[in-house]
Amino acid sequence: MVRYLVVVTIENKEQVGDPEGETIKKDLIFRSGYSNVESVRSAKCYNIVINTKTESEAKRDVTKLCEELRIYNPIVSNCSIGPIRKLKK
Repeated sequence: MVRYLVVVTIENKEQVGDPEGETIKKDLIFRSGYSNVESVRSAKCYNIVINTKTESEAKRDVTKLCEELRIYNPIVSNCSIGPIRKLKK
C-alpha cells in the first residue's frame, strides 16, 4: 500500500451567495487598497491521507467517501478532488 494525500475542496456554487468571501473582499482587501480584486470566494479544504495501491484508487475511494458520507451538500456546493500527492512512509 502507498500513502496518498488527497486534497478535497468544497465551494459554494456560483449562483449561491458567499457572505464570507464578500466580507473579506469589502472589509479587508478593498480597505487595504487592493481595488483591482474583482471577487473573492471562500472554500473548505480537507487534506485526506489514504492508503491504496494506486493514485487512481485513492481518487476513486475519496470521491466515493465524499459522496456516500455527504461531507458536502451537492445542491449548493461543488466538490473537487485533487491534487493528489504520494507521501513518503
